Amino acid sequence: MFEAKKKQSRLSAALSMFEVIYHMTAHSIRSTHTNALAAIALNMLQVVMMIAVFFAMFSLIGLRGSSLRGDFLLYIMSGIFIFVTNVKAMGAVAGSSGPSHPMMQHAPMNTFVAMVSAALGSLYIQILTITVILVIYHIGFTPVEVHQPFEAFLMIILAWFNGVSIGLIFLAMKPWLPQFTSISQTIYTRANMVASGKMFVANSMPFYIVAMFSWNPLFHIVDQTRGFTFINYNPHYTNWMYPLVFSAVFTLLGLMGENYSRKHVSASWAARQ
Repeated sequence: MFEAKKKQSRLSAALSMFEVIYHMTAHSIRSTHTNALAAIALNMLQVVMMIAVFFAMFSLIGLRGSSLRGDFLLYIMSGIFIFVTNVKAMGAVAGSSGPSHPMMQHAPMNTFVAMVSAALGSLYIQILTITVILVIYHIGFTPVEVHQPFEAFLMIILAWFNGVSIGLIFLAMKPWLPQFTSISQTIYTRANMVASGKMFVANSMPFYIVAMFSWNPLFHIVDQTRGFTFINYNPHYTNWMYPLVFSAVFTLLGLMGENYSRKHVSASWAARQ
């Protein structure tokens, strides 16, 4: 009942928050399975299955010749890695603990910590998954050659950042429109199966079709990733600045919306979610 409050310096308060974020990140990694390695293995299995499905589909319908010159499987993986990283980050942030969650009753915990830990947990799992898959493919099948590996890695981070920004928008909407938000997340994920551009090369498409997808930041990120991955591909219709600005603006809007929702949310709203 009675508690003596201690004054903390800004440095000690920041270190305390980082410690809480670290523990919550570990918790978010184990959220899908009690064993962290099993959670990563399950995510890896999902990605490998998606790669196998797209490889088989492209081979059966004869679209392998329409892709850019280079390793065809690496071409497929470059698109799927970006797509999965984006969608998983969006889902993790949108599904993080809201202001009415019982965890928020504990003093060190707040919604910011929940959002950051969910985002970092998703990024950790995806980077580890991508690394293991590429290492296995490099050792067991054929050497992996990436033209600009650092820039390609930055595109993965940008895809994650974009997913976080979209997830913040859904998180801010969820207390007010829980069912609509859930449906919108599903539509976003399904639409990006095609609209992300992971199944085709932007340079080889007619301009009117490119215009239909150019609104999507993920379309730009996938195309730019392939430009950094393959030495003989130079994207003409996309750039990385647009998704970066888009993600920054949506992150700001999402944080503003989440702050407003947190101040007006009622504990009884949790029953609707």
